[in-house]
Amino acid sequence: MPGELILLVDDEANIVELAKMYLEREGFRIASVGDGALAVEAVKKEPPALVVLDIMLPTFDGYEVCRRVRADSDVPIIMLTARDEDIDKIIGLELGADDYMTKPFNPRELVARVKAILRRSERAGKGERPAGPVHVGDVTIDEARREVTVKGKPAALRAKEFDLLLALAENKGLVLSREKLLDLVWGFDFYGQTRTVDVHVAHLRKILAGSSASIETVTGVGYKLIAD
Repeated sequence: MPGELILLVDDEANIVELAKMYLEREGFRIASVGDGALAVEAVKKEPPALVVLDIMLPTFDGYEVCRRVRADSDVPIIMLTARDEDIDKIIGLELGADDYMTKPFNPRELVARVKAILRRSERAGKGERPAGPVHVGDVTIDEARREVTVKGKPAALRAKEFDLLLALAENKGLVLSREKLLDLVWGFDFYGQTRTVDVHVAHLRKILAGSSASIETVTGVGYKLIAD
């Protein structure tokens, strides 16, 4: 993991310098650009291990950068938003972002999230043989193929949506706290960011709508996946 290239995309010099300082302390190499068009070019020229992408950028905004990068690459993307509003996060996740953080952020948390995402990517790349498909009602989650079917029809899920649904399915009927889901799916324990889980759950509920499986909220505790 140390020595891998992280691309910081932000036009605020102070944000870039702060993130760079903390990431370099952990041994990462850092490249940075402050323009959306330049970000797309940078990913193509020297593919990074991960991109930290601000939404508000000159030329192309972060959404457009994410869309263009995702057309050619599955490089992990952490999006930065200046507003703590679900719509920003939902749009980013729909375009293929792996995670989001709200400004101002704790640079130590950024480092933790970068490490967690890269660890998960590394484990996935080792090709360990996953267990067989998991069935919950009329929903099937095939980890080996990274595919989900709902009522027999393929469902398009983003990477973290798939991981979250799988975690819930493997613990069918059991209540998992937001903190536990953060640890299982995102691999970090900054519990103040549990809204990440809520946004992804909202997405999954739309995908599962009309099926016999549903994600139930257990007030004050967390979520569980059940089947009618």
